[in-house]
Amino acid sequence: MLSKNIEKALNNQIKIEAESSQIYLAMACWAEVKGLEGVAGFMYDQSNEERDHMLKLVKFVNERGGHAQISELAAPNVTFNSFKEMFEKLFEHEVFVSNSINELVHITLQEKDYATHNFLQWYVSEQIEEEAMARTILDKINLIGDDKGGLYLFDRDIQQLTVSTASTEDPQ
Repeated sequence: MLSKNIEKALNNQIKIEAESSQIYLAMACWAEVKGLEGVAGFMYDQSNEERDHMLKLVKFVNERGGHAQISELAAPNVTFNSFKEMFEKLFEHEVFVSNSINELVHITLQEKDYATHNFLQWYVSEQIEEEAMARTILDKINLIGDDKGGLYLFDRDIQQLTVSTASTEDPQ
């Protein structure tokens, strides 16, 4: 059974994950109308992934005796000055989500809710990957600079991007 405090915190995270999905959907739309099909596809995939993260939380709250709340969402930014700025915003948002997950984990430890703590470990690992991916993309964008050919290749290759992190690597 979830405490009211943890239920409230989880419902806040549900909202954050839903807003994340909307943010990536807005980024996908922006990229698509700019002709960045690869970036758009990547962002559509990210939007779906964030929605899946939200649904996982919804199911958990309901299964643990709480009531998942679906709330109004903040409208995402829909315009960007450049694709670099868009990815910088993506990185900033992932750091924000990581901080939110960390705060949620802290609350579960304070309340000795080890079942929820255990459940949230998946999100902790996921955020390590999300931040690493955003950093890798920004590094590639900085390498490209203003090179249009580089942008073309980046747009083509981004859908194949996979990032290996310490949490996903198989220790030898």
